[in-house]
Amino acid sequence: MRAEDIVEAIRIMETDLPPDVEAALARCRDEEGGISREVLEAILENVRIAREAGVPMCQDTGSLVFFVTARDCCGEICRTIRDGVAMATEAVPLRANIVDPFSRRNTGNNLGRGNPMIHVQPSPEKRVRIGILAKGAGSENVSAATMLDPDQSVAGIREFVLQTVRKAGAKPCPPIIVGIGVGGSLDEAALLSKRALMRRLDEPSGDAFAGELEGELLREINSLGIGPMGFGGKNTALAVRMEAADCHTASLPVAVSIQCWALRRIFIEAEGKEVVIRR
Repeated sequence: MRAEDIVEAIRIMETDLPPDVEAALARCRDEEGGISREVLEAILENVRIAREAGVPMCQDTGSLVFFVTARDCCGEICRTIRDGVAMATEAVPLRANIVDPFSRRNTGNNLGRGNPMIHVQPSPEKRVRIGILAKGAGSENVSAATMLDPDQSVAGIREFVLQTVRKAGAKPCPPIIVGIGVGGSLDEAALLSKRALMRRLDEPSGDAFAGELEGELLREINSLGIGPMGFGGKNTALAVRMEAADCHTASLPVAVSIQCWALRRIFIEAEGKEVVIRR
């Protein structure tokens, strides 16, 4: 895999919304009326223009998060990703979003300490798989994590998710996608909540209980009436996606990663010289 492959994947991700997300937006448009319908029509027009003109669909091209599954050669893959991000900043172009947390000095190329964010999972397979997520600040800033008491159980998880969405209101540019991570540790739950956003909107959880809870939470979130861009309506969220891990007997970590309507994600798979980019 070459840095140029990373650049091409980022370009597609930033300029062309995944088909499942666009289909969900169109379905919501057909369910709404008045200004909420007009908002969704404008969003879909924005998606069309970005695709046809080859320009980013949002001025906030986000912080880039990489999920790597590979057998070995992690150092080489990480170098390729970093080179690709620096090149994509100029070529796509991406907005230079990465700054020092204290001085706020901009690195200028979306690289820096801990950036881009790269999470690696070992795999026995020869094929390298990279998932990329562009996370805008408007939605990231209203995401949240907590440590519940174990006796709060599913009711506590449900209330924390709804509380987070209520507090977010219109800030994350709804209709949103809600990624939820449950279990592990505090940092693992946060990572799981972002991994959840990598699942297709028409791909239910492989865990029957989690899948049922996803559906229940989607109905409850949409009953809040926040609606597209906060103008009210039936569709505050397009989907709820949940990932879970076992945790300590005395802990119940929960994290909620809220994602704006522009769910920009893409995958690259490589084996030898063969590279495939898929949505």
